[in-house]
Amino acid sequence: MNTVRVLNTDITDTTINDVSNMLNNSSGNTVAICNANTLVQCVKNNDINSVINSFTVASPDGFPVAKAISKLAKKNIKRVDGYKVFKQTIEDGLEKNTSHYFFGSSERVVSRMISNLEREYPSVNILGYTCPPIEDVDDLVNTFTESLGDRNPDIVWVSLGFPKQEMFIDKLLKNISIQSNFIGVGAVFEWVAGTKLKAPEWMANIGLEWVLRLVQEPRRLFKRYLVDNTLFVYYLTKQLLSKN
Repeated sequence: MNTVRVLNTDITDTTINDVSNMLNNSSGNTVAICNANTLVQCVKNNDINSVINSFTVASPDGFPVAKAISKLAKKNIKRVDGYKVFKQTIEDGLEKNTSHYFFGSSERVVSRMISNLEREYPSVNILGYTCPPIEDVDDLVNTFTESLGDRNPDIVWVSLGFPKQEMFIDKLLKNISIQSNFIGVGAVFEWVAGTKLKAPEWMANIGLEWVLRLVQEPRRLFKRYLVDNTLFVYYLTKQLLSKN
């Protein structure tokens, strides 16, 4: 897949269909869902940036990143957000019985998510889930490497929040030989479970998805949206001007 450098990160020129097809028909892939916060943190932290750039796909999640890659690539590239990738990948994988494993979030959220998925997709192949304790990445890798290796699902969906989920995937795969695909999906578990509201498409398509998320989690997301989004515009403007 072709990539476009946005700030310091190689964002993949891809689509939801492409990612779903890859996850359902090949193995050993890693996917990062990248928003403006992701790219700003990648500017600030070389270790995080190296991990994201090592993934098979870094998709343009969210309005700002999709607009940025479109501007830099000089063509219209649509959002490839985690929620749509999750739902389409599961739907597309029903016929070939793609197996899924969920890692992260809470028992309450994951139980509701699985119940909703099984109601919508009665034949979905769910191998199981793990709701780990709040531990650092190294402890999580040490604790769960063996159990994940034994299950060997087609796809492992990881919901630990950025950048913890991406760092976990990276370190786990350095300690285990497994053919599963891994994808970090952040808040997607809660959206599918219905424990948090997902912004409607009209809001997401005009760049206002962050407003609803900020209203629901002001303390946690204040810095991400009001500081990092501003920095994203600043860094991107510098990049665009440097190309003129």
